[in-house]
Amino acid sequence: MPELPEVETTRLGLYPLVKEKKIIDVIVRQRNLRWPIEIGFEDHLRGSAFTRLSRRGKYLLFHSKNGKMMVHLGMSGSMRMVSSSSNPRKHDHVDIYFDNSSVLRYHDPRRFGSFFWLAPKENHKLLKDLGPEPLAEKFDGNYLFNRAKGRKVTVKTLIMNSSVVVGVGNIYANESLFLSGIRPDRLASSISKKRFNGLVRQIKLVLSSSIRSGGTTLRDFVREDGQPGYFKQQLFVYGRGNMECKNCKKPLRETRINNRSTFFCPRCQT
Repeated sequence: MPELPEVETTRLGLYPLVKEKKIIDVIVRQRNLRWPIEIGFEDHLRGSAFTRLSRRGKYLLFHSKNGKMMVHLGMSGSMRMVSSSSNPRKHDHVDIYFDNSSVLRYHDPRRFGSFFWLAPKENHKLLKDLGPEPLAEKFDGNYLFNRAKGRKVTVKTLIMNSSVVVGVGNIYANESLFLSGIRPDRLASSISKKRFNGLVRQIKLVLSSSIRSGGTTLRDFVREDGQPGYFKQQLFVYGRGNMECKNCKKPLRETRINNRSTFFCPRCQT
């Protein structure tokens, strides 16, 4: 599914294209996504304009003067700007028409995304228990060390827990743990503060690098301009089970943690 860098890439690409453009119409072709799109959703948008586009975890927040639209891309969703003359495809479920003849189009074959309308000061229940952003100053080694105390979970499980930190998905968890030299199956509470400092540093570096590169190329994800991201070329371990480690040249190992594919080097990670 699109992870934080893919969502942030979408935000950065879409913002200048939708900012202050008047919305003249909204068409919802399919309401049955992960949660049904409420009846009357379109009425909140018509005649308004997006003044700001922010992100919380993997949720996109399109702000207007009378509220905000909260979007999750789900497993296979993408948002693109197209011409109003562009015919919708089979899985194009939502169109937002602007007064400059452009359309913000939501495409989602698996229909696992979501659209919500929030009042100006409303904090949706899906956002209430989220941990800090991984690129925020608050997220540091000391914070992660304290959150690991007493927990009987692996370090990979810890950093993928959205109540601990948001947006460190499977790909970036694998990569960050490799670059910090920590085995993903290590008990989180057994890791020193010094090693957590290194892990947090790598999480920030990997995510920042991926955002600059346009996200990771996944089977279903495309950027807002229809082009895939390019970070996949730089992956050290994810998807490379039994292949040669780029550091020590020994075979990488593949296993599953919490039913998620996990890749690591038993020689380089301890």
